[in-house]
Amino acid sequence: MAAQSLLLLFCLAVGVLLARGQSAADTTGFISIDCGLLEHSSYVNEATKLPYSPDAGFTADGGTSYNVSAEYNDTPYNRLHPQVLSLRSFPGPPGRRGCYTLSSFVAGTSKYLIRATFLYGNYDGLNKLPLLFDLYLGVNFWKTVNISKPDLLHVAEVIAYVPADSVQVCLVSTGSGTPFISTLELRPLKDTLYPLVNITQGLVLIGRWNFGGLDLIRYPDDPYDRAWVPMNRPGEWYNISTMSKVAMEVDDHRKPSYDVPSVVMQTAVKPVNTTENLIWFPWDGEPNRVYPMPGLLPVLYFAELEILDSKHERLFFIRAQRNKSWVLLGGLDYLKTDVVSRNAPYPFVSPLENYITLRAANATAVRQLFNNNSTILPPFINAAELFTPISTANIGTDAQDVSAITAIKAKYQIKKNWVGDPCAPKTLVWDGLNCTYPISRPQRITSINMSFGGLSGDISSYFANLKAIQYLDLSHNKLTGSIPDGLSQLPSLVLLDLTGNDLSGTIPFGLLIRIQDGNLTLRYGHNPNLCSNSSSCQAAKKNLHSKTSIYIAVIIVAAVVLGGLVVLLLVIIRKQGRIKPHNEESDVQARSRNRRFTYTELKVMTSNFHRVLGEGGFGLVYDGFLEDGTQVAVKLRSQSSNQGVREFLTEAQNLTGIHHRNLVTLIGYCKDGEYMALVYEYMSKGNLQDKLRGRDHSDGCLTWRQRLRIALESAQGLEYLHKACSPPFIHRDVKTSNILLDANLKAKVADFGLMKAFNHDGDTHVSTARVVGTPGYLAPEYATALMLTEKSDVYSFGVVLLEVITGQPPFVQIPPTQPTHIMKWVQQRLSSGDIEGVVDARMQGGYDVNSVWKVTDLALECTDRTPEQRPTMTRVMAQLLEYLELEESRSTFYTSADGDTNGIIYTESSRDPSSSSSMYATDQSTSDVAQSSTTLRMGPNSGRASTVDTGPAAR
Repeated sequence: MAAQSLLLLFCLAVGVLLARGQSAADTTGFISIDCGLLEHSSYVNEATKLPYSPDAGFTADGGTSYNVSAEYNDTPYNRLHPQVLSLRSFPGPPGRRGCYTLSSFVAGTSKYLIRATFLYGNYDGLNKLPLLFDLYLGVNFWKTVNISKPDLLHVAEVIAYVPADSVQVCLVSTGSGTPFISTLELRPLKDTLYPLVNITQGLVLIGRWNFGGLDLIRYPDDPYDRAWVPMNRPGEWYNISTMSKVAMEVDDHRKPSYDVPSVVMQTAVKPVNTTENLIWFPWDGEPNRVYPMPGLLPVLYFAELEILDSKHERLFFIRAQRNKSWVLLGGLDYLKTDVVSRNAPYPFVSPLENYITLRAANATAVRQLFNNNSTILPPFINAAELFTPISTANIGTDAQDVSAITAIKAKYQIKKNWVGDPCAPKTLVWDGLNCTYPISRPQRITSINMSFGGLSGDISSYFANLKAIQYLDLSHNKLTGSIPDGLSQLPSLVLLDLTGNDLSGTIPFGLLIRIQDGNLTLRYGHNPNLCSNSSSCQAAKKNLHSKTSIYIAVIIVAAVVLGGLVVLLLVIIRKQGRIKPHNEESDVQARSRNRRFTYTELKVMTSNFHRVLGEGGFGLVYDGFLEDGTQVAVKLRSQSSNQGVREFLTEAQNLTGIHHRNLVTLIGYCKDGEYMALVYEYMSKGNLQDKLRGRDHSDGCLTWRQRLRIALESAQGLEYLHKACSPPFIHRDVKTSNILLDANLKAKVADFGLMKAFNHDGDTHVSTARVVGTPGYLAPEYATALMLTEKSDVYSFGVVLLEVITGQPPFVQIPPTQPTHIMKWVQQRLSSGDIEGVVDARMQGGYDVNSVWKVTDLALECTDRTPEQRPTMTRVMAQLLEYLELEESRSTFYTSADGDTNGIIYTESSRDPSSSSSMYATDQSTSDVAQSSTTLRMGPNSGRASTVDTGPAAR
């Protein structure tokens, strides 16, 4: 405390800051706040020429503005620094926080000097001292502010690493007086400065002294606006100085860089008493409840200001605390700064023992040890900074959670003590919130209780961004409107209480699915206008019971008659061929994804389940038509299905929240007693498996480019599940039969009944109770150890790629041997370089060999037995996109005599361009090709091309 008091006494005594006529340093990123200043009252400080702003734009947490009493206005320091004349106080019970948010940081900079000052000045007229309150930097304790005198300026300064684009400075009441603040300043530092500052450790300033100086040195002499306080002891120390510039080697890799201004290093002190040859000064670490034994870190600066001849040498010991020698310093260069510091702090002892001494070496001892007859000169020192380290390792709340809860606070104008970080520190968590506190990961909000909070308006959509929330209580408020569908997408939500509001509309389908699955408890009583799943969705009228029964009877009769007419009309129209398949994707996506069908409606849609499109583990898939003629696929669960109610509910729930152009769209669902069905968009070209196996003869064999595009689009759908969904999903049943094709052969991934979500950001894998999926596609670590990751899907997709290349099933049957897995089958043939023996023969050579090699390499990388060696689906997607673009850039269309585009022509760059090129036509055509000046030899057909792009050499 003695050191800080001395610093403050000098600040108050000096009253002058020299302006040396040099050009102003860069102030980019400087923030200077006059706390309590009236809004729109910005000004430029006369001493530093730095602009100061009111604090209205930096704190949204109220507080009260004051000015210090008149008796404390007229001091030399206050005349030069008017920012300390106003202040803001934050009254409240213990634990109440008042916070400032500092943002708009300098790009590429992570270290900042943050300084707060406090001048009580009997602003409240109570003259009640001492005042004690805590100061926090973000969620990390900074120091305890102890105000013991009304006219004493207390300075709190920290140098810290700030990894985010903003930081909060918070004052916390401890019950020992009202917290207040006079000024708050932020200054960016070079990342090379103060090497002991890192992401887990900051340095709190004890004192910063300019020995032998006469004036307080700040900006612009110090480009970082550090305050160097003059330190003199007339009668004990001689002042020495120079007008020459003192060099500071900022980029010297042999020692840390501290970049001390030359004007600070141009002065120094040495002892008057040459007999003792001693300089000493105290330092105090200010113990507090968090750091009762604070560590002490000195940083001392030396620059020789006197020219020494060969007969004189300056050699002295530096000692910190009693009997603890530190270093023997000598041989300093003239007008060049040397820095002496420690990597480890000294432990705090008593104030009587916390001092630094500099004592000249004993001349006799020097002669004996070094055989040196030089005269030993007294010690000296130019400047010093003394710090105590603090931990900055605590991590705040997840950024998305903070953004969401802050928006919720603003929407409902919450008056609780919702200030600072929502979850951290744990002792200051916001009222009504519970959080998780994982090690080395951000906290997540898991529970919110806002019952009886006077909330009005609709339910904020930002609740759906709190992905880790488990319990949400909004009961007994005045909330109106409908229940947001986004709440059904919260993966961890187990209790939602909406009791006693004025909500209307229906309960979202996704929530109903969660309830039926037993994963969610929903309380929604005493919402008179809210329709539950079983209600009639009509407001109850107590005095109309008899009339209601009549109305219902009439409605039922009318519905039966109308239903019969609709069925008859649909049958007539179908027979007349007036309903045609309709596959416009925009029409499909425009329909409600939450429509609920009855079993009777399904019978009408499918003409009593007349035409079967396919069959899977869930049951049969039927052709159907909506009332407007849109063709759909109805997936009806059979009673013997090995996929039960859970898989049905999982697929229905998941598909209501995930929407992507390469995922099959869910039109609606049916949960009617024992009948369960899912209604999908119709994919007229069936599935990829049938196309590759030749079971669909309508369009012939898929070309290589078509296969590449289908693979890319399938990868895009899976990559969306892995990366864009929150939480991310693992499909668990990736296979060619679950990749469907529309009329334009656009691929969409289907069948989401086995999909699994990662519920926590830090999960490395999901442990499952049983293996589900299809043999041949299962990743080894999942099949054997039940360890499921996104790389499990990558493995399955690798098998799909091998099928796309070869046309073979996952297990290749080569009589008389046993079936061989396709990966081994491919590897065996590639070991002899036989790529053409791998490629699907039905393509009849219509591919570029080099392109097939690239995709095969990617497929084998995906099926590596070690999950870590497999690429991510993002990289798979990027690689396939690159291969497809190369494929398309190498191709050119040739045109038949009737103008139809029949195929793509490839050349091989290894051929002699002067000779006939070997060409491959991807689609076989019997049409004659129009004559041109260049005739090219093609596969089984002859044709011409207006242009021919030369492709890469075959591998």
